[in-house]
Amino acid sequence: MTAMWTHILANVTEGDGGTLQTRLREGLVRAIEEGLLRVGMRLPSSRALAASLGISRNTTVLALERLVEEGYLVARDRSGLYVADLGHVADPMTSRDAPPGEKPAGHNSWHSRFAVRPSLFRHISKPANWADYPYPFLFGQSDPALFPLQEWRECVRMTSGAAGVSLWAADTIDEDDPKLIEQLCLHVLPRRGIRAVPDEVMITLGAQQALSLVIRLLAGAGRRVGLENPSYPDVRHMLAIEPCRSVILDIDEEGLKIGPDAASCDVIITTPGHQCPTTAIMPLSRRQALMDLAARHDLILVEDDYDTALFEEELALPALKSLDIDGRVIHISSFSKVIAPGLRIGYVVASRPVIDELRALRRLILRHPPRNNQRALAQFIALGHYRTHLRRMGRILHDRARMMEEMLPRYLPLCRWRRDPGATSFWVRDPQHLGDSVQLAAMARAQGVLIEPGDPFFVTPGTGRSMFRLGFASIDASRIEEGLRRLGAVMTG
Repeated sequence: MTAMWTHILANVTEGDGGTLQTRLREGLVRAIEEGLLRVGMRLPSSRALAASLGISRNTTVLALERLVEEGYLVARDRSGLYVADLGHVADPMTSRDAPPGEKPAGHNSWHSRFAVRPSLFRHISKPANWADYPYPFLFGQSDPALFPLQEWRECVRMTSGAAGVSLWAADTIDEDDPKLIEQLCLHVLPRRGIRAVPDEVMITLGAQQALSLVIRLLAGAGRRVGLENPSYPDVRHMLAIEPCRSVILDIDEEGLKIGPDAASCDVIITTPGHQCPTTAIMPLSRRQALMDLAARHDLILVEDDYDTALFEEELALPALKSLDIDGRVIHISSFSKVIAPGLRIGYVVASRPVIDELRALRRLILRHPPRNNQRALAQFIALGHYRTHLRRMGRILHDRARMMEEMLPRYLPLCRWRRDPGATSFWVRDPQHLGDSVQLAAMARAQGVLIEPGDPFFVTPGTGRSMFRLGFASIDASRIEEGLRRLGAVMTG
């Protein structure tokens, strides 16, 4: 090991603050920030670092993996770890400067040409092969056993004959399947208390695209856009690449807090049905207060109603859009959680002028989502399969929720958690800070258990290290107890 590395790592084993892994990470971060480790410099192997420090290789690997996740290091296949550009380490909410990139090397250096580096944002990380793990406590994924295979196959068959193909095979420019729009207005939106006409609804590639289009339409230069903290990370990233100013809005036990910061916004993006990720349901009194605030200050409210259609417990509250009397709420939802994420069908409900502009904007990107999937889904709803599927899903998910609530005190007795009625995940907090949830996730993964660390949901890195999310829509009931037992064993070490 060179003298430079000896200097960088001098305090790792002798320091008195935090674990060995924490001190190693701090030493490497400090060296990168001070320029001792330059952009593009290759690090020694984890084996070499561990041997030089006299610590376990596992501790070293976990520290390096965390630095990759936080954007300080970049992993290159079959090559090793390299120092990333420090200009991109900061969270996009706190830095608006265009990334300087690497110095051009002829025409082979792309980094200096990128206007934005979304690959370096802090994302929720899930293995692509998550279904191969026996205990996937993941949100946003579905148990394949719950998919209504026979019913969906019937609808696809019905829409794949010569007559059916003629209805969806043509390019309709920016129009959606009228039958799907009709079924949404008749059978889906009324479940959320929303009355809409076809001109007020547009189909998207999931709620993700709906959010992206709405943000692109509204988050212009000089606009102030309010964002819950914590919140869905990709919304934060979408705002980061727009010229607007993001306003961070705190939450409490009832969801979004209403105060001067909220009143200062032009647009607020909120999750009143189940606050993401805490699952808090905004009570009716606060929803009305939010609507009153929006009316007084002429705000636009974007309602991300991402999972409230799955199943009902107790008395379900209608959507925020149901209280909208002057057209200032834009409602976004999808069928991803209800049927399957891969279906990629979502929708926007808003006043006609908003839908007209969204259609024009969507046309520039993809014209319209695949019409064959739209028509199959329309048939699925029209035949009553959607309502039957919701009832079946509701019973199964309700049973899983009860099982989780019974077993969490047994296997995670030192933790605290929250799950409001109808939510398909638990927001878990380790009040004694027994470990970093990123490290916990890595250790649990080695035992076949997948969880979601809480840190990416927060604007400031490190804020959510003692928190994590446990979803249960993706794991079979027969595996829940063993998965929680293994997670508890990892936590207590």
